[in-house]
Amino acid sequence: MGYRLGVDVGGTFTDLLCITPTGDVVLDKTPTTPEDQSGGVMNGLAQLADRFGITVGELCGELDILVHGTTTADNTMIEMNGAPTGLLVTEGHRDEIEMRRVHKEQIWDPSYPAPTPIARRRARIPISERMNYRGEVLLELDEEAVRRGVRRLQALGVRSIAIMFLFSFVNPAHERRAAELVREEFPDVEHVSLSHEVMARGPEFERVSTTLVNAYVAPRIASYVESLQSKLRAAGYGGSLLIMQATGGVMPPEYVSRRAVSLLASGPTGGVMGATLAAHNVGVHDFVAVDMGGTSFDVCLVRGGQPEIKTDWNWRYRYYLGLPMVDVQSVGAGGGSIARVRQGALLVGPDSAGSAPGPVCYGRGGQRATVTDADAMLGYLPASGFAGGRMRLDLDAARQAIVRDVAEPLAVDPVDAAWGIERIVNANMANSTRRVLASHGADPRTLQMIAYGGNGPVHAWAIATELGIERVLVPKAAPAFSALGVLVADYVVDLVRAYVVPLSQVELERVRSLMSELREEAATELAPTGLRDDDVELELFAQMAYPGQNFDMSVPVPEAETLGDAGLLDLAERFHDQHERDRGFSFRNQQPTLRGMRLVARGRTPKPDHLGEVGKLALAESARHGTRPAHFGHGFVDAAVYDGAALGVGAEVHGPALVEEPFTVVVVPPGAHARIDDEGNYELEL
Repeated sequence: MGYRLGVDVGGTFTDLLCITPTGDVVLDKTPTTPEDQSGGVMNGLAQLADRFGITVGELCGELDILVHGTTTADNTMIEMNGAPTGLLVTEGHRDEIEMRRVHKEQIWDPSYPAPTPIARRRARIPISERMNYRGEVLLELDEEAVRRGVRRLQALGVRSIAIMFLFSFVNPAHERRAAELVREEFPDVEHVSLSHEVMARGPEFERVSTTLVNAYVAPRIASYVESLQSKLRAAGYGGSLLIMQATGGVMPPEYVSRRAVSLLASGPTGGVMGATLAAHNVGVHDFVAVDMGGTSFDVCLVRGGQPEIKTDWNWRYRYYLGLPMVDVQSVGAGGGSIARVRQGALLVGPDSAGSAPGPVCYGRGGQRATVTDADAMLGYLPASGFAGGRMRLDLDAARQAIVRDVAEPLAVDPVDAAWGIERIVNANMANSTRRVLASHGADPRTLQMIAYGGNGPVHAWAIATELGIERVLVPKAAPAFSALGVLVADYVVDLVRAYVVPLSQVELERVRSLMSELREEAATELAPTGLRDDDVELELFAQMAYPGQNFDMSVPVPEAETLGDAGLLDLAERFHDQHERDRGFSFRNQQPTLRGMRLVARGRTPKPDHLGEVGKLALAESARHGTRPAHFGHGFVDAAVYDGAALGVGAEVHGPALVEEPFTVVVVPPGAHARIDDEGNYELEL
């Protein structure tokens, strides 16, 4: 058995977590290279190889697998710099994407601008064709109109084309033929997205939005993956590259190239999967996972040991994505969040200094005060030995930036200015967490918190205190937890087949046929992984809704192909019960509508025996190396400083204390205490 490596590219740092042939868990970080993220990945490999005392070629040659979470798709949507995209759409539905179901992010602002269009109106070509809801052809595809449209798109400089025809998810013949014509007329087109492959169900707005986003980001994803794979091959790696999806699973590049949209928010999803495993190992099933990195703060509710999966109303970057996604919500609050005064008010974020130039205290050319600068000034971070000993923080420069940007404009003491930055960013994160929990009807006081990311352990105590959470779990591998999450994630294939009919009119043979199709497609998609049948778990769901509802629910169908008439009655009751539990109401006198069948195929991957390296010292005082003044809201106090890498199972520290790990600091406030449990996590009791 060789090395197994998880890599997650964040806005500030690229995190790496490697499981060695002997089972050791080694984490590392390197600055993200925004211009080409593959450069940061290769830099991280070089750092790991140096730590192991081998060459990059030797490390790549002994890698069994590399699993990757990338922000390329997210960055493309944030910067709106994807491929020039065109759309072929059923005549009469050219402006569906503009109508957006009358959705407006700022409903009280009539001047709020529309989102930047992925495909301009002139690049949306109406095509004469039509099918009905049964997939029967009402109007044949006008092939000459397709050819004319493609030539027009080519003249407009389009490089990627989305195709969305009505009811193609029932009968995809017209979309497939149109794709053939596109490639005949435009052989150099970089990508063609077919709506029935991207989102195999209605309604049409959701499908056209998802398909356009897929077409927009796919060329950038393909270019990035090809760049990374070529560098890995040149370095001697010949194994599999797996990529994290927002569904909570991983798949090879060939699969995600057709569904590039599934990579949006995949990095934060990796962290949630790692948190779920860590919580499972200590018997915690209901918790809120929070990830504070350098650029963003991500929140996800986990109940019953499973993260919340959102199957409807998934808006990302002002576009709708009709895919099941782990419900991770993000705000612009991280270590690099910039503090500034505007009209007499102190604001923190969402703008970030990122990895280049980064916070002022990094000494890399940053000029604007950030949260990390406030953390350093308040004593939470060590001046020397930061980032695994590779950096020394410039505390004087951090102080000068805070004085210039915050203290002087507000006419306050510099320490009060730094504490103000701290209070605002903590309040922003607590409010974001509260909003997510409220949307699911969850009370934070009944939950535990799992905090990770490079800055999560620093701020967890303050966020939890604001929310009334009394117990926080900080895993040893917290600074690279998203990298751990992508490494331990399972293969996941999530497929849907549409079948819209009142439940009383369901044709069971049709349902069984759809189930069989789903099983066959899942087997085909998982075939390249080499998984055995007993390593794959299949879950079947019926997509159901009340008449008139736009969004359906996934209701388990454990009977699978044995589903009969009596099972349909049970299915209706399960739907009513689930609707009442999840949405707070049900109409038991109404007949539900079946909207389709869904299959989730999960291929199990190996999991490490432990999630971080634990030291040997069970007596915390043996790992103590002095004190450092730290500010907790009422002036500076002397906080005991501990070497976290030396602390062993059972070690307990009492606040005020600062436990220094190689890439983070676990902050223990006055009156709190932290203990290392049997799994190597810090259990922080507030």
